[in-house]
Amino acid sequence: MKFSANLGFLWTESSLPDAVRAAASAGFDAVECHWPYDTPPEQLRQALADTGLTMLGLNTSRGNPDAGDNGLAALSGRVEEARQSIDAAIAYADAVGIPNVHVMAGFAAGEEAHTTFVSNLQYACVMAAARHITILIEPLNHYDAPGYFLNTTTQALDIMDAVAADNLKLMFDCYHVQLMEGDLSHRLSELLPRIGHIQFASVPDRGAPDHGEINYDHVFRLIDELGYAAPLGAEYKPGGDTDSTLGWLRGYR
Repeated sequence: MKFSANLGFLWTESSLPDAVRAAASAGFDAVECHWPYDTPPEQLRQALADTGLTMLGLNTSRGNPDAGDNGLAALSGRVEEARQSIDAAIAYADAVGIPNVHVMAGFAAGEEAHTTFVSNLQYACVMAAARHITILIEPLNHYDAPGYFLNTTTQALDIMDAVAADNLKLMFDCYHVQLMEGDLSHRLSELLPRIGHIQFASVPDRGAPDHGEINYDHVFRLIDELGYAAPLGAEYKPGGDTDSTLGWLRGYR
């Protein structure tokens, strides 16, 4: 198995370039992040070149978190801002060589939000295709993100069908899917052709994958047997020093 360190949660006490180097030293095969925009692209690109790692993905801007924003793409009154955030994410990804951009929906509900999200995703897919970038959407659970527009894989598939773009894929986070839907083995088997990235964390505490209600030995083995070869994203909260939580990774090595 190959693993990617999500630097939105891991080594957050370090600068993003230093976190990349820490992930390489720990034995990760790749990295990913949430919002890298305060780091000049050339600095991140240099850290990736120094370590030989690939950065797999980043998120569009949340908007204004102080005002409660958690993405903009499903907000009917903020289409211009949403598309500016899409443009900025694609430009940053292109500058660094990042293949995936997660477009965050935000807090919204109803048919108008659905129509707005579909329209903004169609725009994102067109803009991303010109730079050979894949757009991802991710269902979030309603415990951690109450009111978030996208909650389930079924809803995500409906949106993907409406957008009808080859470069739109599902970000399948085992943590979120387990909390909202369960049945990870069947869902992974059925949805794999439409999945662009897989992430994981323990349930229910979102810690390292060596405890909790999900048997990740089974899940990782199934993913391998299904033929998925890309690095799996370790998007968990270490609750302190990241290095002290990496026993699970050493076990797989």
